[in-house]
Amino acid sequence: MNDIRHTILWVIFAFSLVMLWDQWQIYNGRLATFFPNQVPTATHSRPSVRANSINDSVPKSSRVPAQPLANTLEAADLSPVAHEVVQVETDVFKLDFDTEGGSLVRAQFLKYHDMSDKNRGFTLLDHSQDRVYLAQSGLIAQAGGPALPTHKSVMHLQSGERHLQNGRQTLELRFESPVVGGVQLVKIYTLTRGSYAVAVRHEVINQSSAAITPQLYLQLVRDGNKPLGESSFYSTFTGPAVYTDLKKYQKVEFSAIEKNNFEIEKSSDTGYVAMVQHYFASAWLLDTGMVRDFFMRKIDTNLYAVGMITPLETLAPGARKTVESRFFAGPQEEKILESLTPGLELVKDYGWLTILAKPLYWLLVKLHAMMSNWGWAIVALVVLLKVAFYWLNAKAYASMAKMKAVNPRIMEMRDRLKDNPQQMQQEIMRIYREEKVNPMGGCLPIMVQIPVFIALYWVLLSSVEMRNAPWLGWIHDLSSPDPLYILPLVMTLTTVLQTSLNPAPPDPLQAKMMWIMPLAFSVMFFFFPSGLVLYWITNNILSILQQWIINTRMGVPPQFNLPKF
Repeated sequence: MNDIRHTILWVIFAFSLVMLWDQWQIYNGRLATFFPNQVPTATHSRPSVRANSINDSVPKSSRVPAQPLANTLEAADLSPVAHEVVQVETDVFKLDFDTEGGSLVRAQFLKYHDMSDKNRGFTLLDHSQDRVYLAQSGLIAQAGGPALPTHKSVMHLQSGERHLQNGRQTLELRFESPVVGGVQLVKIYTLTRGSYAVAVRHEVINQSSAAITPQLYLQLVRDGNKPLGESSFYSTFTGPAVYTDLKKYQKVEFSAIEKNNFEIEKSSDTGYVAMVQHYFASAWLLDTGMVRDFFMRKIDTNLYAVGMITPLETLAPGARKTVESRFFAGPQEEKILESLTPGLELVKDYGWLTILAKPLYWLLVKLHAMMSNWGWAIVALVVLLKVAFYWLNAKAYASMAKMKAVNPRIMEMRDRLKDNPQQMQQEIMRIYREEKVNPMGGCLPIMVQIPVFIALYWVLLSSVEMRNAPWLGWIHDLSSPDPLYILPLVMTLTTVLQTSLNPAPPDPLQAKMMWIMPLAFSVMFFFFPSGLVLYWITNNILSILQQWIINTRMGVPPQFNLPKF
């Protein structure tokens, strides 16, 4: 009876750890790690967008409420006007701009392949039947002011080449709006060779006979669908985020926006807005010192926006105001992100283990620089970690070896005193004291290392460098599951061997329970990225070798205690 109670307590303890881990995931803005609940709206269909719903698509300033725009737009702006999509190409991506608003409606990366079609570049921004993901900007007036050019105003592409020519470093496109409310908006996009950041200059020209105080908004609009190909066995964050110097990185689930149940810093003179998903992100960036109001809101069915509004100074008749901004759309490479603006690297989110994950990522990058192969860099990093934790592991395995040495005596005592549980427990503790065995000695040193290896897990899961990165032979993509399931099978085998080297619990039921978690994890790893499985295999093999050596040195013959179900 006493053993059954112990078993139940261990099960409750293990389940509590899993629940605690999932709560950490939710606390850090992620879904549950294993079998996450899907967002109810995440059906891969294009959300309906009401073309004439100007009030729904144009943001309203939290500083100065904007008036109902649909009633004040000039007739020329409301009447149907033909617009076209203009495609430009640099050495890193193809971009589609819509002359309606001069908005960026598609971004395809040339150096990152689509997971379903290796011959096609990965598309982040899009406006198709399967995806709505747009970058927009425009003007709104203070309360009582006239309607101004928005992202619904059809613009004219005044000039600009469509392809970045060899020998040229930049490519420029200039979109000019019609005069709306006495104001003209000019957007000038400057694309730079090798850069995922686009300089966007907004020129506001007051062509009316009265002074006006406009406000510039920059927003990202996206559907609430998870990225295609997202795994059901692990979860990564998809959704909007805001960063400020005061409150740092603030991310919000689409479901929270749906319920209007979220808190972000409303106003600041620093920071950015972003849309984040696994491996990639987009963001609007403004210079530090410019006041900006942040907003997140639902626009339409399964359609959400995040953005910021910056008030401009009052423009006298004939005056012109220029606002410099940048738009980023690209991979979550930390060096690129850090170079653009403070805090942008946080879109690559390690959660509460950032303090451990960032040094591990730095070391991984250094190892890759020496080996030129991300797979071998992973192996080398795990080897270095095992060396760093050698003495902790040695203490744990030595304790396990002592437990294994006294196990026959304890088994004999259990059989002899099975009708007297109290005396049996007293005798077991006596043996532990005489032999100087600590039952927890094998667990505590290993538990100290768990945060480090969880941090490494997030480094490998979050790093876009693993995407399309080969290792050897049949492994052509460390971010995808092993197509032949060889690595998961090897991992299962090493997990079984490692678990069997541990001393078997005296109670048969506890001995069976000891195998449930390792086998469950082994099954799940059949669907995990190859890079993660490779890291786990390396860790298992090194642990088996170290445990084998320590057992042999202590005179305890290594023995595989396989389960008997």
